[in-house]
Amino acid sequence: MKFTALLLATSVLAAAPALAQTSDHTERDRSSRNPVHGETADEVVISAPGLERLDLLAGTSVITGDELVRDIRGQIGESLTQVPGVSATSFSPGASRPVLRGFQGERVRVLTDGLGTLDVSNTSTDHAVSIEPLTAERIEVLRGPAVLLFGSQAIGGAVNVLDRRIPRAVPENGFHVDAIGAYGSAADERGGGAAVDFAITPQIVAHIDGSYRKSDDLRVGGYVLSDPLRAEQLEIAEEEADEGHLEEAAEALENANRRGRLPNSGTRTYTLGGGLALINDGGSLGFSAGYYDTNYGVPARPGAEHHHDDGGVVDPDAEEHGHGEEAVTIGLKQFRADVRGEVKIGGFIDALRVRAGYSDYEHTEFEGEEVGTVFNAEGFEGRLELVQANRNGWRGVTGFQGFTRDFAAVGAEAFVPQNVTDQYGFFTLQEVDLGAIGLEGALRYEHTRVRSNNVKLDLDEDGPTGAFDRRFDAFSGAVGLSYSLAPEVKIGFNVSRAVRAPSAEELFSNGPHIATQSYEVGNPNFRTEKSWGGEVYARGAAGPVRFQVAAYANWFDDYIYEVATGDEIDELPVFEFRQSDARYLGVEGEVSTTFIDGGEGGFSLGGNLVADYVNAELGDGSAVPRIPPFRVLAGIDASQGAFGGRVEVEHAIRQTRVAAFETETPAFTLVNASVTWHPLGEKRETAIILSANNIFDVDARRHASFTKDFVPLPGRDIRVSARLSF
Repeated sequence: MKFTALLLATSVLAAAPALAQTSDHTERDRSSRNPVHGETADEVVISAPGLERLDLLAGTSVITGDELVRDIRGQIGESLTQVPGVSATSFSPGASRPVLRGFQGERVRVLTDGLGTLDVSNTSTDHAVSIEPLTAERIEVLRGPAVLLFGSQAIGGAVNVLDRRIPRAVPENGFHVDAIGAYGSAADERGGGAAVDFAITPQIVAHIDGSYRKSDDLRVGGYVLSDPLRAEQLEIAEEEADEGHLEEAAEALENANRRGRLPNSGTRTYTLGGGLALINDGGSLGFSAGYYDTNYGVPARPGAEHHHDDGGVVDPDAEEHGHGEEAVTIGLKQFRADVRGEVKIGGFIDALRVRAGYSDYEHTEFEGEEVGTVFNAEGFEGRLELVQANRNGWRGVTGFQGFTRDFAAVGAEAFVPQNVTDQYGFFTLQEVDLGAIGLEGALRYEHTRVRSNNVKLDLDEDGPTGAFDRRFDAFSGAVGLSYSLAPEVKIGFNVSRAVRAPSAEELFSNGPHIATQSYEVGNPNFRTEKSWGGEVYARGAAGPVRFQVAAYANWFDDYIYEVATGDEIDELPVFEFRQSDARYLGVEGEVSTTFIDGGEGGFSLGGNLVADYVNAELGDGSAVPRIPPFRVLAGIDASQGAFGGRVEVEHAIRQTRVAAFETETPAFTLVNASVTWHPLGEKRETAIILSANNIFDVDARRHASFTKDFVPLPGRDIRVSARLSF
């Protein structure tokens, strides 16, 4: 970890000049900044330091305030599905990651304050994201080639979650408290989180936060199994009955007719964290540490039984769920430490910024009470950025990013061998403002090394193994042109070239994976994945109407994807990583308007419309697996003084364009409603929200989900959420 020590030392040295400068925060400074977040009120995205606007990421959205409290769920993926171009993997209530423009896994980065989560959620859909949304203050969704900012794993975009664990500003009154509580009826979910910031001195701020969430088995709006799986189980029941196997027939019939509750879908999560920051006009330096602990069930697919003969002892009292095998659960623990430093320089370089994070991660897959496989990952990521001052409309940022991960899986189903990934990159993003015309350009060079000493050379479990050491060089870039049709209306286009190195899981997987109930096979000979992308967009405001619309296309060479082969090994379906050409086409947009503007305290009425569509196919014309269908969402909002309300309808069409061995996903329509009360006044953040989701209790499934045929979305869910802020 020499690189870790070097970057941490750099952060302290970089912030040292700031420590020597002292000045009081003036009332003018405080009034222009949010005392909680430490950012100006008119900022839209703060992930791109030094850039006032980043049109290369034309599709950006921010979720905060009442919207975040209303839509908060146990996993970050489920909290963002109302954003244009966003779906979720929805593997289970305990594991769900964002899907951006049809991309997921290794093509979408989930970040915390600009750095990766340093978990392994990107490597498999059953792995939870180690972020607790209850402690989030703001979530930024960046759709497009975020690879230029955050690395080659962000070809499809990035989700950046910001909290206050390292304080960004001195609270106005010397302290600030936020507390959030929520209850949801669909899973008897109860949870709460709180964060406190307090000034130790006029320039030193401390932070403490914690959260706890628990949910039972999820109630769904119909049969647990999809129609194809129900038909399969009914056929099995008939065959077993004809052969006189009455017990097996009864079990299959029970599977087919199960409804109401999703077995083995409960969760329990708690977090603890704290931080300290020195903040003054010369810059800032802060540190934090946090702990994330979650346990969640993995619902089983009927017919995916897999048993071990390794002599393990299983608790005879362990709960079974009617499918003839022990329930699979996952226990995940992560300790994380972070540092953030900034020093104001002046001249051509306005500021130097450093960000670094270290993680010690452990993830255990249990079969009943028996330990199946343990995943360990020790990781570090750091960024160093030089932010240019604005010189006659020219501004930019140049930086270095480094990442390392030491990953090991131990147990009967260690489908990935021990491996180490090292990655570093240099990047620059530049903007030129020519009045109505804006020009942007970005370049990134990235080097990745992936190595392992125990890679299986064939599918034979007892076959030979060998050492692999792969190195990849990737050059990515983008250019963009924008034009302001009016002071608040902008149109533009971008062209990008992005290159991604294959991950260790894509290269080295070769074995049974109990949580995904599959046998996963990688290919150590994969080449880098390369793509050309283009995007046209329009966004802005015209009177009471606000809009953002984008159309995009991506053409891939050596696109890496995971697909079912139709084969079985050890009674598990084989999923294989392959490479092919691919093409993505898509549109997304949101339009909102105010019909009646009653001013402060008066009656106001507005509405919004969200729509998105992705069409993705491989080089042979077949469909890319797990691509979301066309979706449209329409909502009406009303407010009167401290009270507000919203009714919305979301409709997803039937997905009939499917990959081999992939089932179609029926259309669904969800109707949701909510009422919000601000008891301390409409301008205050304190709020109580009563919401009803999936009011008509329909059976809904996301096509992007690996488990959608046996893990439906929640049924009718009555939720009460409250936020106290002072």
